[in-house]
Amino acid sequence: MTVVFDPHLALRTFNAHDVRFLVIGGFAGALLGSPSFTYELDICYERSVSNHEALATASRELHATLRGAPAGLPFPLDAKTIAMGDSFTFDTIAGSIDCLGTPSGTHGYRDLIVSAKEMDLGEGLRVMVASVDDLMRMKRSAGRAKDVAELAILAAIKDEEAKRRE
Repeated sequence: MTVVFDPHLALRTFNAHDVRFLVIGGFAGALLGSPSFTYELDICYERSVSNHEALATASRELHATLRGAPAGLPFPLDAKTIAMGDSFTFDTIAGSIDCLGTPSGTHGYRDLIVSAKEMDLGEGLRVMVASVDDLMRMKRSAGRAKDVAELAILAAIKDEEAKRRE
């Protein structure tokens, strides 16, 4: 089965289940102006009992399975499992989704939501997106080659934002 990357489907599903999350990673960078393209949606979710249930319910609706796990591996996708982990990499009907409780270089949702901004993606879809500074902080902390390359792009976006405010 071929899955087409459909981040809007995933985001609408999370919103429909009142998941408290914000968009991070490459898709957030693209929303903020990066020309880089990603075929994966990364989110940071709030770690609370009620949100674990909401995230599990939304993920089940998206038919989430653990990416790279052997076929038939038991994985109960419920609030208890979400609470016992922190980061989950899923394959879904909307494509690859990484759900991170505590992204690299951060203290998680409560840390990132402070400077996040709400964005309208059209057709009534509104989501919170990590700030350029926070994306840069996460990229620096992760330190992967692709993150180092993206840092220069994010720095340019930050400079353009500063010029617009002047």
